[in-house]
Formats: sequence, C-alpha cells, structure tokens
Amino acid sequence: MSGIMIDNKFIHSFFNHIKNKEKSGLPLRLRLFSFLMMLVLTMFIGIIVILSMTGAFSANSKHNIKLISNELAYVSRNIEKDFGNISGEAVILSENLSKSIENSLLLNNANINRLKNDPALMEKIIYAECDRLLFALQKTKSSGVFMILDGTVNPSLKNSYHSKAGFYLKNMEPNVLNCSTPTIIVLRGFPGIARQKSLSLHAQWTMEFNVENADYYHKPINKAIHSKLPLSRHYYWSSATILPGTNEEVIICSVPLIASDGTVFGICGFEISAMLFKLSYQPVSSTLNKMFIMLSPIQNHCLVPSKSLFAGEYKASFTDFSSSQMFIFEKENSLTTYKLDNNTTFYGLHKPIKLYPDDSVFSEYNPVISVMVPKKDIDAITNRIMLNLLLLCILLILAGIGLSFYISNKYVKPVLDGLNILKSDDLANAPKIKVPEIDDLIEFLSLNKNKMKETIKPLPSSTYEEFVKRAKTLSPAERAVFDLYVEGYTAKEIAGILCLSINTIKTHNKRIYMKLNVASRKELLAYVNMIKQEGKEINNLLTE
Repeated sequence: MSGIMIDNKFIHSFFNHIKNKEKSGLPLRLRLFSFLMMLVLTMFIGIIVILSMTGAFSANSKHNIKLISNELAYVSRNIEKDFGNISGEAVILSENLSKSIENSLLLNNANINRLKNDPALMEKIIYAECDRLLFALQKTKSSGVFMILDGTVNPSLKNSYHSKAGFYLKNMEPNVLNCSTPTIIVLRGFPGIARQKSLSLHAQWTMEFNVENADYYHKPINKAIHSKLPLSRHYYWSSATILPGTNEEVIICSVPLIASDGTVFGICGFEISAMLFKLSYQPVSSTLNKMFIMLSPIQNHCLVPSKSLFAGEYKASFTDFSSSQMFIFEKENSLTTYKLDNNTTFYGLHKPIKLYPDDSVFSEYNPVISVMVPKKDIDAITNRIMLNLLLLCILLILAGIGLSFYISNKYVKPVLDGLNILKSDDLANAPKIKVPEIDDLIEFLSLNKNKMKETIKPLPSSTYEEFVKRAKTLSPAERAVFDLYVEGYTAKEIAGILCLSINTIKTHNKRIYMKLNVASRKELLAYVNMIKQEGKEINNLLTE
C-alpha cells in the first residue's frame, strides 16, 4: 500500500511540476532556432573562408588580367604581322621605284642631280610612277601610299628647302574588303597628273610636301647616307603625327629611294590612318566596354599619348590625352597602372612591338602596344560584383534565418503538443503526435495510470477524516508550511517563500510529520492526493 501511494505521488508530482515549475533558461523552440542559426552562420563563415583561400573574391581581377592579356597578345600579334607585311611591301616599292626612276632618267639622258632642278622632268617621272603607286596602295592593307623626291618644282619660293615634290594617294575606304572600286584621291602632287588619272583632289590637297618637321623623311634619308646595310634594314615607322595642312593622325612607314650609285634621292612608303588603325584593331569585350588599344612610343619609361594611335570604343583623342606623358606603375601579378599628368588613371598591360630586325638602323625605336581600361570602369565593375556578393550573402543569411525558424517550429511543435497532452488527465484518448518517443511515453503513462487506478481502492472515510483531524492540530506556523507542501513546493522553496532558514523548515517538518503520523513529505502528499482523488480539497476540510 505504501509503494502504491509513492508511485501515485510520483505521477501527480510530475504533472504538478510541469504546471507549477517556474520557467528558467531559453524555451525549446528558441534553443533549437539558436542552434540552427549557429550552424548556418558557421557554414556561411566556412564558405567565406574557403572562397577567400581559393581566390574567389579576386576572381574578377584575375579575369580582367586574363582578358586584357589575351587581347594584348592577339592585337600585338596582328599588328606585328600587318606592319611586317607593310614594311616588306614598302621595301619592294622602294626597290621598284628606284630602278624605274633610274631607268626613266637614263631614257631622258638625265641623272639624279638633274631631277632636282628640272620640274618638267620631275612631273614626267612622277606621272610614270603613278600607276605603280596606285597598284601598291590597292595591294597593301594601308590607307595611303606616297613618293617624295628630294627636290621642288619652285626652288625660288621662301622655305623651298623644306618643300618637296612627290605624289600622295589616299584610300578613303581602306577597311572595305574586296572593294573593286576604292575611293582613292590625291592628297599631294601635281593636279595635272590627278586629272589625267581621273583622280579627285583631297579637300586638304597641297602641291608639295612640307618636310620641315617630318622625321619620317629625314631619319631614313640620313641613316641611308651613313649606312651600308641592305635596304631592308632602312625602313622606318614614325610615331603618330598630323601632316601639315591636314587634321588626321597617321603613322608612316617610309623607305629611302637609293640609286645604283648609292645616291639617296627621296623616300616612299605607306601610311596607316587613325581611322584604319581603329577599325582594324578594335578590341572585343563583353564586360570591359571601354577597353582601348594604344600604339605609342615609350620615353623614359613613360608612354606618349600625343604621339599614339588608338582603337576602341573609348574616345581616345588629343582632347582626352592632352598630357605629353603617361606614367607607368607596374605591379607583379596585377594590372599595370597608367596615370596621366591630370591624374586620369587607367589599368592595363603593355608590351613592345617588334617592328624591326635586330640589325636594323632603327631597332631602338620599337614602339609599345598597350591594352587599357579606365580605372573608374574597373572599379565600377568590381564594386558591382562586390555589391552582388553582399546582396547574395544577405539573401543567404535571410534564407538561413527563415529555414531555421521553419525547421525549429516544425520540429518543436509536436514536442510541445506532446507535453500539453502529458499535462491532461485523459491520456488514454490522447491523439497520436507521430513522434514515436512521445507517443510511446504517453501510452506508457496512460497504461500505468489506469493500472494504478485499478489497484487503488478508495480510502475509507475514517482514514482521511483521521488525517484531517490531525492536520487541524497544526500550529499557524506549521499550517503555513503544510499548505505550501500541499501546493507542491519543496522545503528549499518554502524557506524562500516564508523567509525562514532551512533549519527552521526542518524543525517544522518534524513536528508536522509527528502530528500527522507520516514518515516523509512524499507520504504526506500521497494522503493529500488520495483525498483529491475523492473529489475533496484538503483546505476545505481543514476549515470545516
């Protein structure tokens, strides 16, 4: 009987504990949510660390380096090939012109020296070579062809020393492939020859060439006078320049005209206009829209934009590049920084273009080809990528929070439902939670509760009447402790409620147990619970 009473007390104590125990710590749902959030954040931080270690955050920089490097390799290869072909054609043109002019002079019983002082003979010679120039222009991927003779048709004019006779043809549509009827006009030369050849004059036409500041004229001639190297070692590529009286930048490949006796009597060659250069070497990039190409001389480790040709969507011109120098700041494993005097900054790469053989008289004049992008465009792309990564991180965190909240609710709800069922008295008819552990516990408690009800017989009225009679003999202090025991409090909790020491409570306990004839608090509560099962309240009985 005593064992049954203790078991019964345990069950009711368990329910009473659930109902009355003061809540402490974090709720189960919040604990699970916090755990899941810590898991999400740990995984997120791990991903960030892995991405950082594998260089994912610098992938855009590496992509730009690779993109610009590939473009530089491609365009430099094409320029070396195209310029090499033009150089070869210029040398062939010089050889053919030199021989043809020398033969024409012999037929006219004249020599090179007479050519300088005989305008009529000069016009006749130029007319004879016009078709050769025209054919060379159509054959070569260039925008112009010219021949300049060391002489003028009017030596009496002021500054006639810098005025040279010759012929200059321009192809106005050099980028049109397989054009059977190119638009070719005369920029310099005798207008009579133009009329005879049915060629129009350029809007900026003049009779002769002004070679006062023409390095493309003086340099190859001076080198040829003092050098015995083959003609193929004397061609010269000028920097970008604007011919006097014109408004378009060109670079010129010129070769000296040399007679069989070694006399240098002029030059010939081809031009590449700024427009042809732009159309021929336009960079292609789906991300770096303002990428551009610059062919420039290099001086004291600085590029010279004012003497350069450009290709690309970026509107590179003398207006944009009015600075005379572009400083180079190279970094290992990174894009090179290029800065103008006005602090305009670009990122890119560059490399020398080999236009001459190693034994050429101009081998030290190799220019530099560079591929650049404005710094603000690179920064804008980088910022946009970082912003997208930030937004993606925020979305991932929000998704993690949402998922954690959903999982914690989904997981904890059946547990809480099970606890609520455990608080109820009708465990036998409780619905299934579909959590095996909780369903098993409910079933176990239900069976044990029913067995206990079957084995416990109602107390005789004399039994609880005796218990109540004894309880009425308690003093007020003992009654206060007794009432708190009835409500389910422990001795320590009662000491706190009544502001008494634990020793005082123990003293009251001894007196209470002795007066009620019970051995322990458990036995005392067992009597109280049995009285409650009879449908009566102990407090009501004590006040009767």
